[in-house]
Amino acid sequence: MFDRLHHICIVVHDIERTQAYYESIGIGPWQSYPPLADYIELDVPNRDGFLAMQYRVCNLPNVQVQLCQPTHDPSPQRIFLDTKGEGVFHLGFEVPDADAAQDAARSTGLAHLMRGRRANGTGFNYYATQAEAGVVLLTRSTPPATT
Repeated sequence: MFDRLHHICIVVHDIERTQAYYESIGIGPWQSYPPLADYIELDVPNRDGFLAMQYRVCNLPNVQVQLCQPTHDPSPQRIFLDTKGEGVFHLGFEVPDADAAQDAARSTGLAHLMRGRRANGTGFNYYATQAEAGVVLLTRSTPPATT
């Protein structure tokens, strides 16, 4: 389940400033993450806060880097930023099936932190691993590519 690293997510106070810094040292290009409103099923602490978070992504040859700027609404990302400052919030791993990954995680004793699903069943699962792993772990499945 945790064998295909897809992305590293860094929580920041100012996404524009952080993106500009990365671009100044040659890391880019960046693009906005697709609308979070695509998730029709959400189990998150604050739906409005989740949907209002800003994400930018940079696809490097070996991994995606994500920048996340949370709102001031309650969320694990906001709590992380307020208590620890900017830094790596989660590691995201690609899986073929979000529900199967959630079931497998549950069977190993991992507690769920947040989850979301699109209409086609793809989506994400955040696990409450920060105390033991030093970081939140996430599994994600993506929709099939369209041509």
